[in-house]
Amino acid sequence: MNYRTTTLICNEDNRVFPLLGSEFAPSNALPVRCVFRLHAANTKVTCHRHAWDQMIFSDRGVVRVTTTRATYTVPPWRAVWIPAGVSHSAALLETAHLCSLQLLPGCMERVRENCVDLSPWLGCRVIEVRPLLRELVKALAMENIEDISARRYESYCSLILLEIIGAPACPLMVPLPSERRLRSFCDSFMKQPSLARSLDEMAREAGASVSTINRLFHTELGSRFSVWRKQALLAHALALSAQGMTLGEISYRLGYGNQSAFSAMVRQVMGVSPSEVFAVK
Repeated sequence: MNYRTTTLICNEDNRVFPLLGSEFAPSNALPVRCVFRLHAANTKVTCHRHAWDQMIFSDRGVVRVTTTRATYTVPPWRAVWIPAGVSHSAALLETAHLCSLQLLPGCMERVRENCVDLSPWLGCRVIEVRPLLRELVKALAMENIEDISARRYESYCSLILLEIIGAPACPLMVPLPSERRLRSFCDSFMKQPSLARSLDEMAREAGASVSTINRLFHTELGSRFSVWRKQALLAHALALSAQGMTLGEISYRLGYGNQSAFSAMVRQVMGVSPSEVFAVK
C-alpha cells in the first residue's frame, strides 16, 4: 500500500500516549481530517479525550475501545464512533493500519437530509465501513492536505459524511454498569468469559443475590444477563480470533458444546454468518 504511514516506537509494553496532536485537529477550514498509520500488535493508547468527534477502524485485526460505560471490540472494517469530550482508551490487537478520522463537531449537519435523525451520533456506537467509505478515507489519507483544491476537499468531505450517516449500525458494544456490585460481577465475567460460569457463584462473589444481579442488569443496563453475556462472549471471541484461533477452538474456549451452537449465537447477535464477522480466511 502506498499510504503515508507512521510506525510508532513504543515502550516495552507497547503503551503509547494519545496518538493525535493539534496538527491533526479539524477546523472550520478543514472539518474532516484523516490519519492512516501502521501500528504494531498490542499497541495501546492511554485514556484521553478530544475536542473533536473521532471514528477509528483497522484494515485487519481487532480494535478495542473502552469508555467508562462500555467496551467496543470490533473486527476489520467496523468503526467505533467517539463523540467529542468522551474519555476513552484503545488497543490494537494485531499489527495493522489504523485509520483515525477526526471530524469537527456538528459537521454532519451540513450534509444531512431533514428526515435524518442525528441523535444516535451523540453517543459512542459501532458502524459498518462499507467499500465506498473505505476507499474515500484511504484516498483522503493519501492527499497532501496543504495542496488539495477546495472543491476536491469539499467533495471528499460531503461523500465521507454521507456514507457515515448512512452506514449500518453494528451491535458490538458491551455496556458497563456503574453500580459497584454489578460492575464487580461484569468485570469478573469479562476476565473469564464462558457459558460454564455459574450465575449463582459470580453473584455471590460480587456480594449480591441472583435476584439482585438480575434487577441491577435491568435498572443499570436496561438488559438481561443472558443478552449482555452474548455481547461479552462475542467481544472475547473476536479477541481470540485475532490470536489465530479457529471457530471450533473459540467455541470450545467459550464453553459452547459445539461450533454450530456458537455460530447460531453469532448469527442471532450480528445477523450475519460467523465467516463475515471473523473474516475467516
